[in-house]
Formats: sequence, C-alpha cells, structure tokens
Amino acid sequence: MGWTKHVFWKFNIPVISFFTFGACAAAMEWGAWKADTGNMKPGEFRTIPGLPEEMVIRYSDLKRRPGGPPRGGGAGPPGSTSVRPPGGGGGGPPKPGDQPPWVPLIDGSVALMFNTCDDIERPFLDYMADQMGMPVWGVGPLLPEQYWKSSDTLIRDREIRQSKRQTNYTEDEVIQWLDSKPRASVLYVAFGSETGPTTEEYPQLADALADSSCPFIWVIQPGKDGSGSEESSFTHGLDSKIGDRGLIIKGWAPQLLILSHPSTGGFLSHCGWNSTAEAIGRGVPFVAWPIRGDQIYNAKLVVNHLRVGYMALSGDSSEMAKKEYILEGIEKLMGDEEMHKRAAVLRAKFEGGFPGSSEAALDAFRNFITADRVIFERLLRGALEE
Repeated sequence: MGWTKHVFWKFNIPVISFFTFGACAAAMEWGAWKADTGNMKPGEFRTIPGLPEEMVIRYSDLKRRPGGPPRGGGAGPPGSTSVRPPGGGGGGPPKPGDQPPWVPLIDGSVALMFNTCDDIERPFLDYMADQMGMPVWGVGPLLPEQYWKSSDTLIRDREIRQSKRQTNYTEDEVIQWLDSKPRASVLYVAFGSETGPTTEEYPQLADALADSSCPFIWVIQPGKDGSGSEESSFTHGLDSKIGDRGLIIKGWAPQLLILSHPSTGGFLSHCGWNSTAEAIGRGVPFVAWPIRGDQIYNAKLVVNHLRVGYMALSGDSSEMAKKEYILEGIEKLMGDEEMHKRAAVLRAKFEGGFPGSSEAALDAFRNFITADRVIFERLLRGALEE
C-alpha cells in the first residue's frame, strides 16, 4: 500500500511495490511519457524504443472517452491501495505529457512485482526492469486456486466468490443454457462492475447483438448511469427479438463458469486486467471495448501483440461506439478460426496450473530477500536500538 512505505522507511525496512494491473499498461504509460507524446497531432503515431513495434502509440490512444465517472465511485484516495490501474472519470490514460500516476507511489522501492506472467507479458516486464533499473517480477495472474486446478473443467463461481448480489439466473440455469449451444459458438458480453457503455451506446450494442448470428450472454449491471435511467432499459427491446439465442443476465454473473464452458467462443470485454487474464487462461479471444485507464493498453495487448482479439470500436477509441463497428468485430472474431487457434495455444501454456515462470519469479523474490538478509537484519536492529 503506497501510503505505508514511509512507516517502513522510518525503520529502514526496504519496500517492494506491487502492481495489481499488467506490465503492458505500465510500460506503455511510461514509454508514452518518455516519448513526449503530449505534442502529438491527429493521425500521428510513435513507436516506443524497447517495446514491440506493433505497440505504437497513436494520437487516439491518448484521447478520453465521453461519459461520467465510473460505477463504484472511482479508484479511491491516491495511495490508498497497492499500485492500482490508472483512470477515474470517463477518460483514458494519463493526460498527454503527464507523468504516469503510479510513479510517485513506487519512488524509493527496491523492486517491483506485477500481477502477470512471462507467457502474457515478457517483453513488457523486461522493459520495466530496464527502465526502472531494479528487479521486476511477474508473480501472477493471481486468480482463485480453483482456476489453476484443471484447465478442462467448469469453475463454479459460487464456490469461490460468495456474492450476495442479486441475479435473475442461477449458475445451474446458465450451465443448462450453455450446454444447449454448439462448442465455441457463444459470445460473452460483460463490462465489469465499475465501467460500462454510455447511455447512447447501449442501444448500439443491443442492435449489434440483435443483428449478429451468434448466441450470446449479455451481463447488465444494476445501477444508474449519469442520466438517471435504469441500465436494464437500454436493451432496446432485445428480449423480444432474440428468443433463446440470447441470455440477458441482470446483476451478478458467474464469469469464471462462463469463460470455462466449452460453448463460449468469444468475450466482448472492457479489458479490465482480471477479466483479461481470466479469458486468456481459458483460451477465449476478445472483442475489445476499452473504456478507461489501463483498459486502453490491455486492449492493445490482446489485439496488437497477442493477436487474440478485434476492436469493437472504430480507429478512434475515444469516439462513441457504433453498431456497425461492434457488429463487425463480433462477426470477424466468431468466424476467425486462426485467431481461435492462437487463443488455444495461449491456453495450453496454462494447462499445467499456475505459471511456472511466476513460481520461478517468487523463488527469485525469496532469493533476493535471502541474499540481503544480513543487511536487512542489521538495518532493522539498528532502527530498533534507536
């Protein structure tokens, strides 16, 4: 927790900073700042030395999406948690020219940890280690133990995440519906609990789903948008058009169960980091619809670098989503066998359970502490004597 480091420094205890999001987002933010992207003009793009060439920064990446503050009240007081994803309000990455917001939080750290692994983000971990001049370890993804126990069985969310949130479908009803659909045919649509489309975008999404050819599950969180309208009314009469082809869940949804079911073949997602890691580990490719913060760069990771997704937005992700782009992304994803094969190759890397590279990183962390134990103990003993 960022605010605690001064307490530890008082006793000369070293601090290691932990990022709850991925290394790509941090690397892209740092690279954009170092490349002085604040003076970019419309249509311009820049490569970042040291990062994969496909991860260019475009002018549109730095623009902010319309909309009010996220559901849930934003990211909380600065420094009140571990190094959290940037973003708050309706916008995207830090404003052009601004230093990444996590930089002051890690100042004085002796090493960094990220909630990721080599198989997903090796180049970005290496970049951060080089740029920060300290050890950097990928020690995740930190997902429930049941997630790693078997790659070919359903994950029952209720056994892991005891939620009191309301929902209109039980887990068994969701399984029954999924069991009735062909393998890899279902598109799962969910935006997490803190973000979502704007009032104007919901009908665009509803019309795209109505005109698509695939079965789908659409999760709509309860609550109100900035206009005070119930989000459940934004389905634009979809229920009457789709019949049994769609399942509209209002409230809590068993996401791990859905992503682990063999009938699920795509994920239309805001690309929050936990959702992104969960889907990658289960071989589910993306239709990416980033809304704010690290989601912008997580989407670039899955679309440009890992090549397991398409965008649901036009070339300018700061503009309002339109039905034609959403529908195009859905149809391209669900019909792309090569992309599904690439997603399956990624999934195979996690079939052995928790990533071996992350276990090795945790061993390296232990060895780092062990190697400096004498120094640490001397510092601590001197602090206590004072």
